[in-house]
Amino acid sequence: MIKVKIYTTTNCSFCESAKRFLEQKGIGFEAIDCTSDRSQLMALMEKHSWRTVPMIFINNEFIGGFRELVAFDANGQLEKSLREDSLNQDRL
Repeated sequence: MIKVKIYTTTNCSFCESAKRFLEQKGIGFEAIDCTSDRSQLMALMEKHSWRTVPMIFINNEFIGGFRELVAFDANGQLEKSLREDSLNQDRL
């Protein structure tokens, strides 16, 4: 089950940095390119009061963009979130 989703657009350096960061950590993710149809992206931006891409979700929880992803990892929350979801899946 994909636990990380990244909403992106083309020519977005922060989007590419976020994807590279996750790849280097060996974390699978689903990248959703919203370049040609921004309606879903605009709805997410409005819902979460966010104005930039990437928009990163872990276990369906919005965490922010690339900088927030790096901070989430630095304070141990990234690994914890992914591990907790795995434990919950194992219990089902």
